Amino acid sequence: MDIAFRTVQAPETFGKTSSSHFIVGQDERGNWVAMDSRGREGGFFASREAALKYVAAKTGRRRGAARFSAHPLALWK
Repeated sequence: MDIAFRTVQAPETFGKTSSSHFIVGQDERGNWVAMDSRGREGGFFASREAALKYVAAKTGRRRGAARFSAHPLALWK
């Protein structure tokens, strides 16, 4: 008898953007911004901590998922 095993994604990781990285920084006005490296999602946040919580929620708290920018960020131009 053959037994087939399949890998199932853990429920707590459903909907996470686990393969992307996020860039966190401030825009030219000093607002906190988090955006994924592909430019597909992101937003403006009231604080650095709020931006990091967003990244953690999107990536399942994956280590190294957030990178900080030394330059002003812009979601849209």
